[in-house]
Amino acid sequence: MIQPAERVNAIQEYYFSRKLKEVARLNAEGLDIISLAIGSPDMPPSPQTVDKLCAVAHDPKAHGYQPTAGLPELRRAMAGFYRRVYGVEVDWATELQPIIGSKEGIMYATLAFCNPGDEVLIPDPGYPTYTAINKIFGTRIVNYDLREDNGWQPDFDRLEQMDLSRVKVMWTNYPNMPTGGNARRETLERLVQFARDHDIVVVNDNPYSLILNRRPQSIMQVPGAKDCCIEFNSMSKSHNMPGWRVAMMVSNAKYISWMFKIQSNIENGMFRGIQLAAAEALNANDEAWHLANNIENYARRRAIAEQIMTALGCTFDPTQVGMFLWGRIPDACRDVEELTERVLHEARVFITPGFIFGRNGARYIRISLCAKDEKVQEALARIQRLAPWPKRPDTPNNSI
Repeated sequence: MIQPAERVNAIQEYYFSRKLKEVARLNAEGLDIISLAIGSPDMPPSPQTVDKLCAVAHDPKAHGYQPTAGLPELRRAMAGFYRRVYGVEVDWATELQPIIGSKEGIMYATLAFCNPGDEVLIPDPGYPTYTAINKIFGTRIVNYDLREDNGWQPDFDRLEQMDLSRVKVMWTNYPNMPTGGNARRETLERLVQFARDHDIVVVNDNPYSLILNRRPQSIMQVPGAKDCCIEFNSMSKSHNMPGWRVAMMVSNAKYISWMFKIQSNIENGMFRGIQLAAAEALNANDEAWHLANNIENYARRRAIAEQIMTALGCTFDPTQVGMFLWGRIPDACRDVEELTERVLHEARVFITPGFIFGRNGARYIRISLCAKDEKVQEALARIQRLAPWPKRPDTPNNSI
């Protein structure tokens, strides 16, 4: 009997892939579930971006294979983005590489730097794809804790006490998802020093720096970071282009060449119209309008999401950034799924349980801001109509 490869049994179907099937079934039954779970921007790209895509698509010569390395127009625009937003100079020809998404970038970096059995440092809580891809490729996962009382920053004292002799890559993500912990200059500086001291490649995943955050930072702002670090950035969140699949890797020319060698054997270049439209989206005048509009929209939704957290009896840090709101569930709840399943089936609102991001997320929920204002407001109204959460005998009174 044919059996799957061991890597198939090492991972599970992605949580949202599985759970959205249930949500679709509930919707088919007429229950009208409001989803506040996934970080897929519901707003469109700027009009100039869409117009550029359409114009190129009408060109009969635009539909052939494109170079995997990406068009010079897009590469220059990405370098200009780093100069304008972060004050970082990047050689557009050698120090960045367009990719079709951060998930793919995680794969390229893992294959370029890790052999089976090598160790990688992955944050807990953290993006589940870091863990899944490393399981697929046979690296050994070593989790490091992020804690609320430390602002969801790495504990470098504990990291220094670990056996790091087999660690090749450290995955970081600031501003952090799912917790909303913002990038701190001292954290970025410590990460660069940590990479140097231990011959570890630090990869910072940075797609949220422009969402509800007026001081965007990049690890590449730290002197020497380009020598030992890689940064992923994406247009999915900042420019409302998740389905377009446009992202970038930034590092030194050598690291970029190693990852590109992997990339060139896996994918072809993205459609010419998407590349030129993405370059248009990165145009300074277009971008300024677009990002300001995003901040205004997400700020309104965030205010309603905070009311939802309060209605659920959850606590949260009001300084967090990004397109989600992360909150700790009340002590009266036995576990996070007791809350999220009740909210799904009684209030008909889908929110994300924090356990999918790791052990340290087990008593947290995440609310996405990627829904129209009226939908977020309706979700609040539904949740406010729920009966109070029953008090557990061993906990203080705490209700939703």
